[in-house]
Amino acid sequence: MTRAATESAQRPGLLAQPGVRLVRTAGDGLTVAWRNLIALRRIPRLLVFSTIQPLVFVLMFRYVFGGVVAPALHGVSYVDFLIPGIFVQTAVFGAMNTAIGLATDMQTGLMERFRSLPMARSAVLVGRTIADLGRNVFVVALMTGVGFAIGFRIHAGVWALLGGILLVLSFGFAMSWIFAVVGMAVGDPETAQAAAFPVLAPLVFASAAFVPVNTMPGWLQAFAQHQPVSMTAEAVRALVLGGPTAQDVWQALAWNAGIVLVFAPLGVWLYRKAV
Repeated sequence: MTRAATESAQRPGLLAQPGVRLVRTAGDGLTVAWRNLIALRRIPRLLVFSTIQPLVFVLMFRYVFGGVVAPALHGVSYVDFLIPGIFVQTAVFGAMNTAIGLATDMQTGLMERFRSLPMARSAVLVGRTIADLGRNVFVVALMTGVGFAIGFRIHAGVWALLGGILLVLSFGFAMSWIFAVVGMAVGDPETAQAAAFPVLAPLVFASAAFVPVNTMPGWLQAFAQHQPVSMTAEAVRALVLGGPTAQDVWQALAWNAGIVLVFAPLGVWLYRKAV
């Protein structure tokens, strides 16, 4: 047997090794992510409209609702309370684009083209979530600048702020997997957008992102206190405002890990079933 034939016969066994599969999946996922990021460069209005919505939220809550909520904060500036919540809200709304993007790819037949290529099955979903993570980096950075412009200040140092931003980005990545499942389940962009809102709205608005939980009705407080948006917002708040942080941060990280562990395999299963 020639050397080339020997290598060819050994290649399937080599690709079956877990370490090789992981490297291959990561490489395929990064390639798909780059393809999605190039689409943002070619259609810049997608990025523009991704930033307008959080800008509207931060200005509306800062100047319209701030005077109502501030007395319940017991001396904490409302803008300092608000901006960590805006970070988290931005990550959740950005994750909704995962559902719309995947549903669009399914409707246009791009999924079938990917399926015909020699690439890891999970790479399409990994690439989409990584690309949306990249977009979140830009939007959160912009929101940080806007926050400082309207009076937001950090009280625990720059490293604590960077830690809070990394926590927000990891939460946005985790949420992208939830919306990846939504997009794969419905299969067209219009329905994906409509289906994402019932998931998104209770998490964002019945949370500690914009108002203290203790101002809500008692029957709602139990949900608002223990859901992932509130946990992440409180953890970021603890990091940037100072005070005990370990418990809040670990709880937020546990939510992130749990979401990925549940929804990433489910998303891959739906992808294989759909195409």
